[in-house]
Amino acid sequence: MTVLTRLHSAPAQPQAINPAGNLRQIYEALLREDDPQALAQAFLQEQLQDAAQLTDPLPADPTTWHAWVADHCTDVGRQYADYLQHRKAGGPRQFFACKAQALYFLQAVAPTKLVDGAWLAGLLPQWQDPRFSDLLTTYLEELGDGNPAQNHVVIYRKLLAEHDLQDSSATADEHYLQGALQLALGIAGVDYLPEVIGYNLGYEQLPLHLLISSYELSELGIDPYYFTLHVTIDNASTGHAQKAVQAVLDLMPLEADRAEFLRRVSLGYRLNDLGQGSRAIIEGFDLEQALLAMLERKRPFGQHMHSDYCRFEGQTVNQWLQTPEQLPGFLEALQNKGWIKRHEDPQASRFWQLIAGDGAAMFGVFNAYEKQLVHDWIAGDWTSSEKPRAPRRHSQMAAAIEVPEQDPDVQQLMAALQGQDALTQIATLMPWLAPARHAHPAGLLATRRFIELKSRLS
Repeated sequence: MTVLTRLHSAPAQPQAINPAGNLRQIYEALLREDDPQALAQAFLQEQLQDAAQLTDPLPADPTTWHAWVADHCTDVGRQYADYLQHRKAGGPRQFFACKAQALYFLQAVAPTKLVDGAWLAGLLPQWQDPRFSDLLTTYLEELGDGNPAQNHVVIYRKLLAEHDLQDSSATADEHYLQGALQLALGIAGVDYLPEVIGYNLGYEQLPLHLLISSYELSELGIDPYYFTLHVTIDNASTGHAQKAVQAVLDLMPLEADRAEFLRRVSLGYRLNDLGQGSRAIIEGFDLEQALLAMLERKRPFGQHMHSDYCRFEGQTVNQWLQTPEQLPGFLEALQNKGWIKRHEDPQASRFWQLIAGDGAAMFGVFNAYEKQLVHDWIAGDWTSSEKPRAPRRHSQMAAAIEVPEQDPDVQQLMAALQGQDALTQIATLMPWLAPARHAHPAGLLATRRFIELKSRLS
């Protein structure tokens, strides 16, 4: 079956699945399994049914979409200007009341950010078709063109590592929905081409929350580069937003098939609105509930580790930690005894002194994010007179890209390419550009080589 034939026909209906409560498992399977095609199609069909219940936001005439996207970008810019004016007039942050909330957000959206661009991965085999040029350019730019300093997944991984956010055990299952959707679209590829095009059109529009997040992350001492990068690369003039519209026009079939194509493009567009968006995730944060959830995750490990020396309201620490229901009472007991002084500088609280600093008795028990939760909860309404340290900015300086030749994956890739002609090399390289591989040394090397060969052969 040719690409055009697939484009003009609806995909076969796979057996339905029940993804409720299993989004993380689906995400991991789509990312790691060797042949997840059936799972990807079944998952997509379930999600497309949900998307069909949402209002179609696209203008009827696709030839007006360039102007529509430009108008949207202008409107976002106007709203952002209003936000900046509000802030300069002394208004508070609108998204992140404290640094812990910002870190929570970064961790909650990680499943999506760590597969950035995945929805386009299945289009790599169309590299010789000029109609796919804009979509492939977008995908390769998400991969940083093989430069680790620009690869979006590499950048986000570094951001998570800098703030001790790599542990995903606390990430809610529902936060895996969009990442799973992106992986499924990438795997389904050409069979769901209109849906991929539509999803790309929606995802590459500049959202207001991206601009506000970037501004407030920087205020809180967190490098916003991952987010500011998307502000520039998704622009409606020459960036991914413009390319997304052009891809629709380039791949739109003849008049007889156009209505069905646009119907499916619209469904793909609406997939972006499924699940919790960035704003909902931010607004759903409750500092005390996040603190209690963190303590509950640690409670099984700490309930037998404390001596009986200290008692709070007649109970030892181990006794307080016996059941999760007692955690709120334990925090209250710590306050009653003066170990926690809410709405004051956390340095004045004995409990904070136990967990923070190199000489702290509980040094290493809490990671950076967990300590931030404790810090911000104790601080409450108290505000430090010190400004947060300016974030360590992402370096954009051009530098030679090192190839770790002793890396086993690099060795495997180089051995496989040995003696192959250019076309065979491209076929060998494409699996290394997949979402699970492209951010590793061999994947980055493969991306650079793929771009070099594609340019030579085009």
